[in-house]
Amino acid sequence: MQSLSQSPKNPDFVQDPYPFYERARALGPFFRWEDYNLTCTGSSAAVNAIFRDRRFGREPIEPPVIPPHLAPFYAVEAHSMLELEPPRHTRLRNLVLRAFTSRRIAGLAPDITELAEELIGAFPAGDFDLLQAFAQPLPVRIIARLLGVPEEMAPDLLRWSNAMVGMYMAGRTRAIEDRAVAATEAFVTFLRGYIDQRRARPADDLITQLIAAEMEGERLSTDELISTCILLLNAGHEATVHTIGNGVKALLETATPPSALAPEAVEATVEEILRFDPALHMFTRWAYEDVEVMGHTFRRGDQVGLLLAMANRDPGVWDNPARFDPTRPPKPLATFGAGLHFCVGAPLARLELQIALPILFRRCPGLTLAEPPRYADVFHFHGLRQLIVRR
Repeated sequence: MQSLSQSPKNPDFVQDPYPFYERARALGPFFRWEDYNLTCTGSSAAVNAIFRDRRFGREPIEPPVIPPHLAPFYAVEAHSMLELEPPRHTRLRNLVLRAFTSRRIAGLAPDITELAEELIGAFPAGDFDLLQAFAQPLPVRIIARLLGVPEEMAPDLLRWSNAMVGMYMAGRTRAIEDRAVAATEAFVTFLRGYIDQRRARPADDLITQLIAAEMEGERLSTDELISTCILLLNAGHEATVHTIGNGVKALLETATPPSALAPEAVEATVEEILRFDPALHMFTRWAYEDVEVMGHTFRRGDQVGLLLAMANRDPGVWDNPARFDPTRPPKPLATFGAGLHFCVGAPLARLELQIALPILFRRCPGLTLAEPPRYADVFHFHGLRQLIVRR
């Protein structure tokens, strides 16, 4: 297996990681990313196989040593279904899915429409940042409505979430860690009090449904409820913010015609946005036993990096994959994962994009880029620092 060196903090990589991915692809299905000291793959077949193989999972075999100053953050992570494997993952996910139903998600369509129209109606005159005016408030307010959290909390939720996901970014510092811990403690304090209120005064919202959800006589504990709410709030908007920004950028830069957002075409266009420039670029798995994948042998305890954006541009799956083409037939993507940990919020993310983007371009037919878009230094995420546009 060959190695490559590429700092994820390098400015050229931050703005365009895809040339590095193609250099890595030329080395075969697996390569060693020296900067992470990690075996990685961007092969669509390998990524899909590892996602679905129960011999790989999220929980490390050896519990990590957690520095005392990070204990509050990892106390929440300890109950997150994103970080767990069966049987705990199965129990938590099934309880969540009993509340996070397709009917409840579909019922948010009028809210997404109303909120998109409201935000667009408040766009300022002149040049403005579409991320702040549209891409950020829409998904965070929708997930707040779904959970039943007061919408006036949206600025706090955004701030806490942004601080917490700093723990997953390359080259994190002690200052980033301290901000993440402070945000975690504030988030937990708020939710603990709010869940107590909902226990006393149930409502028609997801938190109440999670409290009531039962499977084989079990309920979510308060700590599990808090971790689940934080996960749904963070994951429910963080990636969608980036995807809206990246998607609008792609649509504008390629002069995609309005017909691509027509009712009969919008689903395929959204799938192409999710494929072409996704918000999450790396996810990791641990090998639970010795296992061979496409000629590479993993030993028990080895970790592998799954490069989702690289897999989404695998030329073995898509013709001319570096081209943004909303007319291409949709195929399964790596964007939301696969297998046991397939993203429970994928239907909501798709619904938000399918509703909000057509409204945006219908209301703002002359929307153009006012400044060259620049990506933020947030790998393993991939999102814009700002998106300055004019109507």
